[in-house]
Amino acid sequence: MHCFSTYASMSFVDAVLAAKDALKRQEFSILAEIDMQKILKERLSVDLRPYLIVSACSLSMAHRVIRADDAIGSMLLCDFVIQEHSDGCVEFSVVDPACTIGTVNHVVLISIAQELQSLVRKVMDDIESAPKFRRAA
Repeated sequence: MHCFSTYASMSFVDAVLAAKDALKRQEFSILAEIDMQKILKERLSVDLRPYLIVSACSLSMAHRVIRADDAIGSMLLCDFVIQEHSDGCVEFSVVDPACTIGTVNHVVLISIAQELQSLVRKVMDDIESAPKFRRAA
């Protein structure tokens, strides 16, 4: 599995709040938010359904990763994608860190990737336990 994902029947606004709350509970720092719907409308005059990328990282793990391999910067962030589909359901997804950082042939990085994978799974579990979360059919 190259990513983790789940689908919910909830509003996009509630989905974004659930994701941000879950990230904070697992001590991820939100470093950027990219509103693809807005950017594509402004720059290409293209309509897109609500689609937000929340770039986050565990700062303590990021520090450990950089100490182990200072060329790893492009893999530091976990991009959590929240998107609304045409049927109204909302999808949450994130790449499995074991498929990025964990592929580098470095014992420390593989270990950190496994820890990060566990945290990412906890974020996804937290999202699914959000008060307004109802699993989409």
